[in-house]
Amino acid sequence: MQQQPLKGLVVLEFGQYLSGPSAGMRLADLGARVIKIERPRGGDPCRQLAVKNLWVGEDSLNFHAINRNKESFTADLKNKEDFELVQKLIRKADVLTHNFRPGVMEKIGLAYKDVKALNEKIIYAEISGFGRKGPWAQKPGQDLLIQSLSGLTYTTGNSGAAPVPFGLSVVDTISGNHLVQAVLGALIRRQKKGVGAYIELSLLESAISLQFELFTTFFHKQEGIRRSKINNGNPLLGAPYGVYKTADHFLSLAMMDLQQLGEALGSEALKKYGPGDAFKKRDEIKALVAAKLRTGTTVYWLERLREKGLWASEIYNWNDLRQSEGYQVVRMEQQLQVGQKTITTTRCPIRLNGEKINSSKPAPALGQHRTAIIKELLED
Repeated sequence: MQQQPLKGLVVLEFGQYLSGPSAGMRLADLGARVIKIERPRGGDPCRQLAVKNLWVGEDSLNFHAINRNKESFTADLKNKEDFELVQKLIRKADVLTHNFRPGVMEKIGLAYKDVKALNEKIIYAEISGFGRKGPWAQKPGQDLLIQSLSGLTYTTGNSGAAPVPFGLSVVDTISGNHLVQAVLGALIRRQKKGVGAYIELSLLESAISLQFELFTTFFHKQEGIRRSKINNGNPLLGAPYGVYKTADHFLSLAMMDLQQLGEALGSEALKKYGPGDAFKKRDEIKALVAAKLRTGTTVYWLERLREKGLWASEIYNWNDLRQSEGYQVVRMEQQLQVGQKTITTTRCPIRLNGEKINSSKPAPALGQHRTAIIKELLED
């Protein structure tokens, strides 16, 4: 088995739902020992957040998707003895993460200053909804709400239509990835300079950072995000960029030369447009492309487009993808055993030295490792 790069590091995760725990999942994938600090009654609320009523024992399948490779340590932080146990864990930890609202960890007695007093070199990393200051600081930091406030819902859907959110928790996920990047950077700095770090990250800032191309354009030309009226794929890109209906299904078209596209589709009308028209006359061009593509099948058009070397693709659902030759190469699934039940979930997408990174254990039951952790790390 390969040596994982973060093996030997101890991470304490005071996390719930997705943003904080997704960061912990990735750190655990890379070999860190991630210990979830959970309330004795209920634990991480995600344990009870079942999608399509899918459960594994007493926990939701969704919880298992996010919390593989971790350990669970239950502690009532209002109880003096439990709080002292957590303080002992902090003294032995390398990293502490949380995604509570500003003020929660202060009330508990585990603000950065409190934790630093116990472990001067610890990496303390937190995710909030909107940062610590300002009138939005105490707003609920939930993924859809951040999408709604950050402009993300105006990147999808067509101009004139209602704002459309992403079909997944994109802000939580990218925030977790940003936190991992910051933690890894702080760990490298600690190795070189022997100092800890206090990392602050907000869902709002991550959502804005995700749109760095759009915002840079907006800062220089403040007319808002301009979606196309027809088959919008990216507000910044001209025709034909988008997804189109064919006679039997759909296909997608990326950036391409309009002259070559006209030749591939057999459209003299398209050949009349120059490079500068792709954005300026975007909807007009897209309407022509859409009408033409509806006259032939997906296979027919893809053959013609690929003959010209143009960037086009069929549209797959998850079943289509899993049956495809491309998926058979990457095989992004892994099986984890929970008692008598086998869970199939995604694996870490990273390969190290040519080897896939697979999980060694499933998500923990609530408090599953408390006794073992006390015995191993906390007993004098």
